[in-house]
Amino acid sequence: MRKIESLAGVVGVIIGRSYGGKSLGKNATTGSVRVQREVAGGLKAVTQSSKGLQELFIRTEEGQAGCVWRKIEEL
Repeated sequence: MRKIESLAGVVGVIIGRSYGGKSLGKNATTGSVRVQREVAGGLKAVTQSSKGLQELFIRTEEGQAGCVWRKIEEL
């Protein structure tokens, strides 16, 4: 999460619901992040935790969501 917060264009990261026992897939490791979609004000994403999935809302500067999405995929 600190890596995401340090990206240019990111205002902050808000932690949402947690889903125990769920997974991003067999190649996902703890800390893996998958952006799901762009919404008003930022991006909806999920991260793999040791206990399941954690929802994230990544608040971005206006017009920067697409650029931030690409940077997250490169992490």
